[in-house]
Amino acid sequence: MRAFTVLIVDDVPDNIDVLRKVLEPLACKVSVATSAERALSILEQLTPDLILLDVMMPGMSGFDLCRLLRKDTRFTDLPIIFVTGRTDDISQGFAVGGNDYITKPINADEVIVRVKHHQERHTLLTQLRSLNNELEERVRQRTAELVTTNKLLREEINERRYMQDRLKYLAEHDFVSRTHNRKALESYVVELISSAPEMFTPAFYISIDLSRFRVVNESCGLIAGDELLSEAAEMISVITGPSAFIARLSGDSFAVIYPTDQLDIVATVANQLHEEFSRFTFSWDDRQFDVGATIAIVKIDQTVTSFDQVLMMADEVMYSAKRAGGQCVRYFSDLDNQANQKRARQNWALRLIDALKYDHFRVYFQQICPLNSERDGVHMEALIRLYDPENDGLIFPDSFLFAAERYQLIADIDRWMIRKVCEFLSTNPRQQQQIKQIAINLSATTLRDSHLADYIQDTLEKYAVSPNKLCFEVTETEQIIHVNKTSSILERIKQLGCSIAIDDFGSGYSSFSYLRDFPFDHIKIDGIFAREIEHSDASLAMVQSILDVAKKLNKPCVVEFVENQSLAERYKSMGIEWGQGYHFHKPEPLSIANVERCLTRSQLCEESS
Repeated sequence: MRAFTVLIVDDVPDNIDVLRKVLEPLACKVSVATSAERALSILEQLTPDLILLDVMMPGMSGFDLCRLLRKDTRFTDLPIIFVTGRTDDISQGFAVGGNDYITKPINADEVIVRVKHHQERHTLLTQLRSLNNELEERVRQRTAELVTTNKLLREEINERRYMQDRLKYLAEHDFVSRTHNRKALESYVVELISSAPEMFTPAFYISIDLSRFRVVNESCGLIAGDELLSEAAEMISVITGPSAFIARLSGDSFAVIYPTDQLDIVATVANQLHEEFSRFTFSWDDRQFDVGATIAIVKIDQTVTSFDQVLMMADEVMYSAKRAGGQCVRYFSDLDNQANQKRARQNWALRLIDALKYDHFRVYFQQICPLNSERDGVHMEALIRLYDPENDGLIFPDSFLFAAERYQLIADIDRWMIRKVCEFLSTNPRQQQQIKQIAINLSATTLRDSHLADYIQDTLEKYAVSPNKLCFEVTETEQIIHVNKTSSILERIKQLGCSIAIDDFGSGYSSFSYLRDFPFDHIKIDGIFAREIEHSDASLAMVQSILDVAKKLNKPCVVEFVENQSLAERYKSMGIEWGQGYHFHKPEPLSIANVERCLTRSQLCEESS
């Protein structure tokens, strides 16, 4: 394989010598130019894999050179890293087409990390091109021989397309069902409702909840559950046709965007879905399971203003359908009284306000067990539940967090959780001594509160709890990444002595530079993503790449959804430090008795690891 080539452009020879020396361990082939004009001459002879470009140079500046190169189709995708000593240059560098930056005076570790990232990316793209060429040849052979069945040919074409679009596919698709994921669905709906009035295309949102998925998943195992989801997705795709946009929202929930403004058309599709699922029997290990579905339908018209609004309307319809017995088709009718609609949405707000006022929330916890490290106390994550006094039952976060965020109550709920965890530790000194750390989730909304760190400090002091007992988990979202003050708030929390972890890493808006720029102590690899490693080479490669970067940054990893010993052993062999899931511990109320039982069960974690 050809050596990775780096072109250094700098008018100061000493700077070039320093960069040459730093790059020696990476075995790069280095070319140099002492001016932008000289660099243009070199680029006529060879195309490097990366350019390290100084900003301030006599004659043509680095910014001018970058603009010129981006206009040339040969260099559109050529990675360019600016080398600058002025922070003001950073934003301008990105604006003219730069991919990254290195600050002066030059830090060797920073240069190596940034260049190595592009080196690894270049290797991956080269491998993908090679695999794609091989796949194209195989497809030509199959077509010429005319001996491959339609199913095998489709698999080959799918494999070819998968390899070509791998990076994009990983970010937008669910690997089990091969449908789009929630992020892609949100983008699709946002684009739809953001269209100009004259270009707006009405559509219907069809929400499909499978009725007996959990029975199959828990009685036959994850592989059976995944196969059921795959067959269900295939059925939905066949019935709804190529014009529909299909996505998997969660474990047993699918969504379809059907482009039409005719209710009778979508009603025909919905009724056909309902009938097919009512007749569908899933077979596994000589056992048959009847699989039904509850279907909720919401019209997306020009009165809809957000993706959250669509989800809320669909949730209202689904909730109503399931209360009526489920396995039916129900609509969010335009004939409903507007006041009743508004009151129905406000009920969630009132319920959450009352829950905060009358302490209807409950703190649950789940233990986090070591896979490769020695035990140094019990680690756990605090989980929130909502008590429903009318039905004397519990409501899980998936059912109410969307409303908490919509009505701007999520920050109050996060503060409630912080206070309750500290209160428990304060009133139970024995447990506080034996619990090494409790993780608490913080929402993006909460992290926009400039007084958050003060509240945490005041609460810790009030209940005399050591800051190192708390770890705050932050789920990667676009809102967090693009809020400038998020990093400073996290830094203040970290300065208190608390730990910071990034949750669900591996999906969404994840970025390796994100790990470097924010003060995270731990990385929690997305569980739904990670558990695919047993039957997906792509998932295994992505988890391994996350782990490799985490090792370089000296950040321990926690993997979620460890649901059996086989997965635990697999993660252990990969070098992942911590595991969390039903295999080790099912969530239970945070109480003295339950924590004590957890402490006595701690030997189980050590044996499993």
